[in-house]
Amino acid sequence: LVDRLRLDPFRGFEAYWEVPAGEQTAVKGRWVKGPGADFFNSLKKALKDNFETLPLIAEDLGVITPPVVKLRDRFGFPGMKVLQFAFDEDADNEYLPHNYLPNCVVYTGTHDNDTTLGWYRRESEAVQDQVRRYLGRDGHDIVWDLIRLAFCSTADTAVIPLQDAMNLGSAARMNVPSRGEGNWQWRFTGESITEEIIGRLRELSRLYGRCTQVKTATGNPEPPDRT
Repeated sequence: LVDRLRLDPFRGFEAYWEVPAGEQTAVKGRWVKGPGADFFNSLKKALKDNFETLPLIAEDLGVITPPVVKLRDRFGFPGMKVLQFAFDEDADNEYLPHNYLPNCVVYTGTHDNDTTLGWYRRESEAVQDQVRRYLGRDGHDIVWDLIRLAFCSTADTAVIPLQDAMNLGSAARMNVPSRGEGNWQWRFTGESITEEIIGRLRELSRLYGRCTQVKTATGNPEPPDRT
């Protein structure tokens, strides 16, 4: 059902927060060393040459310590970049595309974020202004401007939530972390994926080299059916 697996949260392989079973909250706990490099070395030994092609993504969001980064990079796992985290007026923000190293996966947002349209509408005017200035756009098509930014970045992989491709607002949000009810209820039908959406994704994929092109009988490059 999927092309890649996300290790979420990756930081737990280096250290994780252990909470006694009888506690009602996670406040009283302690950091415990995770399996670390030993776990991945065991995978390498078992899988041999196949380890290098494992379709894994390290979910490295949140407060990430240098040992977590070291573990991720030691085994060459791509980390995550989320555009919704990028706009805090700091040009060195690691989520801004001009700071990316290629071995990463860029998202407009994830299942734990609001949709990009909902996020943009809820942000302050200062953040909205920075987004528009960074993009060099007037904001009238802000979601697709950010999708374009993800596609044209140097990240090896770009992931666009379907709600963003459909330009939907907060009502289509998938999940609100820590909320116990009302999550994971959004659905779509096949008719929702219009030819316009397909065409725009195809054009960006072609333009920024994110699809494998094959020659048609006429000699023109066309993406395979799965694009």
